[in-house]
Amino acid sequence: MTNLLNVLSLWILPLLIFIILTVGIIKKIPIYEEFTYGAKDGFKIAVNIIPYLVAIIVAISMLRASGAIEMLASWISPVLNYFKIPVDTLPLMIVRSLSGSAALGVFSDIASNLGPDDYATKLSAIMVGSSETTFYVLAVYFGAINISKYRYAVAVGLIADFIGIISAILVTYWLFG
Repeated sequence: MTNLLNVLSLWILPLLIFIILTVGIIKKIPIYEEFTYGAKDGFKIAVNIIPYLVAIIVAISMLRASGAIEMLASWISPVLNYFKIPVDTLPLMIVRSLSGSAALGVFSDIASNLGPDDYATKLSAIMVGSSETTFYVLAVYFGAINISKYRYAVAVGLIADFIGIISAILVTYWLFG
């Protein structure tokens, strides 16, 4: 079964490209022109979302450089210790909603400092997979279509992130606790 999945994973992308090109030729669609038109639209969208991405990067840099995350960790550590949640994972809980690359950087720090078998590393790995980069998603998708009023999207996204973090804690405790 593993060999079948390996072969399938190697050939799925070339097969999809072949199918798309074949269907385009059969339907007599100008494939190259459509591709360049889509690329042009993609570039316009990228230019539109740059201000949102810059804002996120600045916010993350300010939080990390100011030491605000470490200060918050020292304040909240008694509560985290009571629930047997490693304090080392708090920066990941904070940064995950803002940026995936920042979250991967924090996770990498946790894994390299504590090792792959540490409970905090396992919790962090599950947490990265259980939550979303809410503000990045809002910036990219809402910015791409010029929506500036997020209304309930921020609240729902943060609630979903919170539930993902709680679920990660429960699953990690159940599997490795």
